[in-house]
Amino acid sequence: MANEDLFKKVISHAKEYGYVFASSEIYDGLSAVYDYAQNGVELKKNIREYWWRSMVFMHQNIVGIDASILMHPTTWKASGHVDAFNDPLIDNKDSKKRYRADVLIEDFCEKINKKAQKEIAKAKKRFGESFNEEEFKSTNPRVLGYIKQQKEIIERMASSLEAEDLADVKLLIEELGIADPLTGSKNWTDVKQFNLMFGTKLGASAESAMDLYLRPETAQGIFVNFLNVQKTGRMKIPFGIAQTGKAFRNEIVARQFIFRMREFEQMEMQFFVRPGEEMKWYEYWKETRLKWHHSLGLGEENYRFHDHEKMAHYANAATDIEFNFPFGFKELEGIHSRTDFDLKAHEEHSGKKLQFFDHETNKNYTPYVVETSIGLDRMFLAIFSNSLKTEELEDGSSRVVLKLPAILAPIKAAVLPLVKKDGLPDIAKKIIEDLQWDYNVTYDEKDAVGRRYRRQDAVGTPFCITVDHQTIEDETVTIRNRDTMEQERIKISEISKKLEDTISYKKWLK
Repeated sequence: MANEDLFKKVISHAKEYGYVFASSEIYDGLSAVYDYAQNGVELKKNIREYWWRSMVFMHQNIVGIDASILMHPTTWKASGHVDAFNDPLIDNKDSKKRYRADVLIEDFCEKINKKAQKEIAKAKKRFGESFNEEEFKSTNPRVLGYIKQQKEIIERMASSLEAEDLADVKLLIEELGIADPLTGSKNWTDVKQFNLMFGTKLGASAESAMDLYLRPETAQGIFVNFLNVQKTGRMKIPFGIAQTGKAFRNEIVARQFIFRMREFEQMEMQFFVRPGEEMKWYEYWKETRLKWHHSLGLGEENYRFHDHEKMAHYANAATDIEFNFPFGFKELEGIHSRTDFDLKAHEEHSGKKLQFFDHETNKNYTPYVVETSIGLDRMFLAIFSNSLKTEELEDGSSRVVLKLPAILAPIKAAVLPLVKKDGLPDIAKKIIEDLQWDYNVTYDEKDAVGRRYRRQDAVGTPFCITVDHQTIEDETVTIRNRDTMEQERIKISEISKKLEDTISYKKWLK
């Protein structure tokens, strides 16, 4: 299936099975704004909980906060967002479509990368087990040429954006022959910068109202509370503060479903370290975060690191964990060494001291920060799109199955009476009453049991528990595994233990 067709199927499936709806759909929707439906809200909550447990519960030196969306406007002056939170945008004069100039160039480079990967794949097929990929990449002239071309383009773009030479960014687009993805037109306007923050007002009257911003990131709520958390929690360096919550960006070019939205949710952790030790912790968190992603079993080949050529004004090292979405490798999580920029900037603008006295070194200093920041909505899309499968079965039929990691599935089990009589629904409902204390479970009695299995497969439910006439005789049920479709007979009293063995946090995170 072509990637574009797969992505359309992902969007369609998300709506049909109660995961994501267009916001205000009865009024024709609102561009790049979405609502999470009954199953989507559960999957999103479970992803958030999986992250929180791994970050906060599993680290004794990391705690959480929940800072307000509205913050004093000077916060955003100190952070650099007022002056520097811009996207370089370019319009196509023929299609009237607007694009991020840097994304157009990055997508062009990704095409070059795919050419290199194609050469590698052909060689791998030709040489078989004796193939040495690293040696081939470092010696093959064609692959070396692709790598060099890609590197030169990215470095030039980064240099031009750093120098705010937007004319050269446009020139680069023209030199590369980059066309409008929709129409093929190369008739471009100049590149311009647009600030992405949403403005609002605080106050009872227009005359006295204070100009505010909806926060464009959650990190600043952590930085301004650094000293409050450190003192009340008696935290010692190194320690971290984690937070999940909504952020808002006036994305002029918002597309690709929930990948880039104007209202989105972040899961961030700021880790405060001694100056000079930031690179050690930067490498630690790169490794730790990648292990977390791999724990979900979405395929290690679907992740890669992408180091930044153009770094944010606050960073001395930055990388992205990219995921292979249906539309290619794109940023999923950012890991940044933010130096002491944020705390010092807030010190300067607030006049309040934000330093730590280290009893081990007997010194006062401004800690450095290593950040991990992941988009919850992007994580949702990565998991959902990777899990959606169409399988051909032995009898020649096919099934659509959403193979979500069981720990994240919205509904853990569906309880199905074989027929709607003979007391089977009553037994099924008693099983529901017992399980619902610990798990989100559902009851389904409509249609033949085979159709119910298919329905639960499409929703992503890991287990179907069928109550039949044998249940009356020996208190056993049939439990069916979504992924393998295998069935086994177990005692009703063993159901809870069976679920726990499969979907415990300890099993998945350890």
